[in-house]
Amino acid sequence: MASEPLTPNGRENAGAVDLPAPTAWPIVLAFGVALLFAGLVTSISISILGAILAAGGSIGWFCDVLPVEQHESVPVLAEPPAVKTTRPTVDRVKWATGELVRARLPLEIYPISAGVKGGLAGGVVMAVLAVIYGIASRHGVWYPINLLAIGFFPALQTTEQIAAFHWDALLIATIVHLLTSLLVGLLYGATLPMFPRRPILLGGFIAPILWSGLLHSVLEIINPVLNRRIAWPWFVICQIGFGVVAGIVVSHQLRVRTWQYFPFAARAGVEATGTKDTTDEGRQP
Repeated sequence: MASEPLTPNGRENAGAVDLPAPTAWPIVLAFGVALLFAGLVTSISISILGAILAAGGSIGWFCDVLPVEQHESVPVLAEPPAVKTTRPTVDRVKWATGELVRARLPLEIYPISAGVKGGLAGGVVMAVLAVIYGIASRHGVWYPINLLAIGFFPALQTTEQIAAFHWDALLIATIVHLLTSLLVGLLYGATLPMFPRRPILLGGFIAPILWSGLLHSVLEIINPVLNRRIAWPWFVICQIGFGVVAGIVVSHQLRVRTWQYFPFAARAGVEATGTKDTTDEGRQP
């Protein structure tokens, strides 16, 4: 005949077992020690509070274990529940061979040429929209162009001066606009593969609005004259036009696979036996 289970106190307790009672005093002690050291770099009152909590946590913790350890009676089931599963076998990823353990997203990216094409196309559309704004505002075609380069020419103060043709301002504005368009286009080419489902929503609306908000907050520091004269609704429209066109152009380019499928030796340029890619049609059976 089997004997009844004994608790840590030596008492017979059928169907239950005594375990150490839960206590929050260790957390209080740890928090008090943290405040005690935090007060060294903040305030003496923080250290005093930490010392009080640490002392209280220590006393409370010792009272829970000395002179008699506190226990809690926990019921025990006669038989543990059986674990059942509908998948007795482990599924294997068929295509993951070699050193590849976990895929890094995105699996495919756009080439640099895609970002360049998208940036140039978006830059053309943005320039056209800016010229339309100059005509609609009756300031002239050269007004938005000179406004972009006005930070380099502090002598241009009046509207008539900004609306006149200046070949040096045209050159500076063209360089600034071209470089900015190429950089943003490259950024689109790098980020759009991470959002494959709605690239136009990201590139055409979300990114331009975020970019416009960032410029609105720092333009007073970067270029105060431009900040006083810029028409923000038209600026946002130009940004959205750039984003939609650049997003469409980039998303229609052919993607290329990343090198994560290649063995490390192949990525490092080591020419040796067994370094070729075997994940696709070249994979050995």
